[in-house]
Amino acid sequence: MNTRNLTAAPRRLIARFGLPDSDCFKRLFPGLAVSVLIAVTAQFLSEHYGAPAMLMALLLGLALNFLAEEGTRTLPGVEYSAKTVLRLGVALLGARISADMLAELGAAMIALVVAGVVMTILFALVVARFFGRGWRLALLTGGAVAICGASAAMAIAAVLPKTDKSERNLAFTVLSVTLLSTIAMIAYPPLSGFFGFSSLESGVFLGGTIHDVAQVVGAGFSVSPEVGETATLVKLIRVSMLAPVVLIFSLSIRASGLSDQVADGKRPPLLPGFVLGFLLLAILNSFGLIPAIVSDIAETLSRWALLAAIAAVGIKTSLVRMLEVGGTAIALIVVETVILAAFILTGVHLIK
Repeated sequence: MNTRNLTAAPRRLIARFGLPDSDCFKRLFPGLAVSVLIAVTAQFLSEHYGAPAMLMALLLGLALNFLAEEGTRTLPGVEYSAKTVLRLGVALLGARISADMLAELGAAMIALVVAGVVMTILFALVVARFFGRGWRLALLTGGAVAICGASAAMAIAAVLPKTDKSERNLAFTVLSVTLLSTIAMIAYPPLSGFFGFSSLESGVFLGGTIHDVAQVVGAGFSVSPEVGETATLVKLIRVSMLAPVVLIFSLSIRASGLSDQVADGKRPPLLPGFVLGFLLLAILNSFGLIPAIVSDIAETLSRWALLAAIAAVGIKTSLVRMLEVGGTAIALIVVETVILAAFILTGVHLIK
């Protein structure tokens, strides 16, 4: 038996999934440890002071930008967290998705939620031109607003062609959607009461418009348990659109010849590995093959992985450079948020 093949197989597996071997882990450890420490700190601040954990992780990371300077021991691990750990977190989101969710809402409400996602992204692409912004920022902000806030922004950023502004735009988008989502969590529940919505209608409105999952849960359960459960369900349907949207973006970018090239000149895979993982977990969960306890563990790991990843993105981003994004980018993401809210609000009125 060839022992070389036995030792080579695990190495190929490690390389395929971007996992570090023992030597590589020693090099990555300082940056990984810093990213995880920031994530733990952000979660502590969130639990004790009510601040969004994603926002805290990003802001703490921005304050430690010096740790990403060339030559620092933390740089390799920070870059690994911002890329590979991010993709792991997105993939694990699939364990929360199942086909049973769709049957609970009804065709009309599902169609409204899906239409809201598609409309917001198309609207972003059209309006971005009037604001003088490029299509990359339009897809990034439109997808984040339409689907699931910071998580969607990080997943979409992973397939967009890289430029010298990529990290800055991602940090800006995460910061903006998190702030807007927090504002919506406070402002939208009174709106549903003002319009006299039922529990189902309020849940669809809140789950179909607020960006981040945590803020959807907070807004929904602040009204009633029924509204909270419906809002969370609607939000997860939006999250389930992450994989097809990222796939469509990837196909479109590849067809246009704008996709990044890897070192040997080959194009990246048609379906990114983390999207494939997301879909696989969603399919397994739909068939009831993932026990509830495993799904809960996957959700927890996903949350921590995304927190560490956004902390790393913050470390890699200069606050001064992020502020250079300009007022038109802020106006773009605010308009996208308002348009999505108006669309879902109108749709709920017409369906009720």
